[in-house]
Amino acid sequence: MSVILAIESSCDETSAAVCVDGKILSNNIATQAVHAQYGGVVPELASRAHLQNIVPVVDVALKKAGKELKDVDAIAFTQAPGLIGSLLVGATFAKSLSLALNKPLISVNHMQAHVLANLIPDRKPEFPFLCLTVSGGHTQIVLCKSPLDLEVIGETIDDAAGEAFDKCAKLLGLPYPGGPLIDKYAREGDPARFQFPEPKIPNYNFSFSGLKTAVLYFLMNAGKSQIYKEAFTATEEERKKFIEENLYDICASLQNRIITILLKKFAKAAKDLGVKDLCIAGGVSANSGLRQAFTEMGQKNGWNTFIPEFQYCTDNAGMIAITAYYKYLNKEFAPLTVQPAARGFE
Repeated sequence: MSVILAIESSCDETSAAVCVDGKILSNNIATQAVHAQYGGVVPELASRAHLQNIVPVVDVALKKAGKELKDVDAIAFTQAPGLIGSLLVGATFAKSLSLALNKPLISVNHMQAHVLANLIPDRKPEFPFLCLTVSGGHTQIVLCKSPLDLEVIGETIDDAAGEAFDKCAKLLGLPYPGGPLIDKYAREGDPARFQFPEPKIPNYNFSFSGLKTAVLYFLMNAGKSQIYKEAFTATEEERKKFIEENLYDICASLQNRIITILLKKFAKAAKDLGVKDLCIAGGVSANSGLRQAFTEMGQKNGWNTFIPEFQYCTDNAGMIAITAYYKYLNKEFAPLTVQPAARGFE
């Protein structure tokens, strides 16, 4: 039997999970509400909150799993990528436990873990499979040949899909985090009402910076124009009124464009490589519009589609634990000298 205690602290979620022989018995997450008033995550505040939350979060995870520290066979933690101050808290805590308990240490890449969250349920994709990983910081298409053999075949050349959601939400005057609110309002709107541009990027790569700019000028002109060279003809009052009267349709049209950008490239990769099992992962995979469109795309093309439970979409230690389980089986342990890194994909 293998009992793995995993810790996730890459951004503003403090999480701990317990995995026993590849089964997640607990996945405890503490959120940080303090960032909402600033319109985004404040790194210094995030790291301080991790310091406050990590001990109780780990304690609750162990209790929910019916385990004690003496039962643990290995300690896993998120090593990269993420906010360096936040990563340091989780890494230092994990190293301390590893040293005190004399148990092996396992370092996990956050993006690899998002992909392998699809291996948590009983119904799992067969290798090789493709995964579209979409979050606030990353947008990638990953070819998964085995749990520990992953290749990024496409990624964003500028902004991530999740960032596009949140920044466009801010332009609409929505509170942080705005992505889930766009999803909520989009359900009541017409996705064909407004036509936002689709970038022409080669291969399997993505771009969302141009879309954000188009939305900015569209709103500044109160829907009259998206042309960069035209002067802003709408007054502030006209802009606010336009957004208020058309919010649902704007959200639906914006969300529809982001989803079509993502799935068009994903479908191309699946057809080119002949892969039949497709997954999505990351925080944006919780978006109801993306989940529905992805499922319908799979049905249309005869592909098997897999989507993690909501608790495994956003940052969580359950995905760190399942990744650590496969590294444990392969005896891929980390030295106590291992250091967290803000960037990188193992």
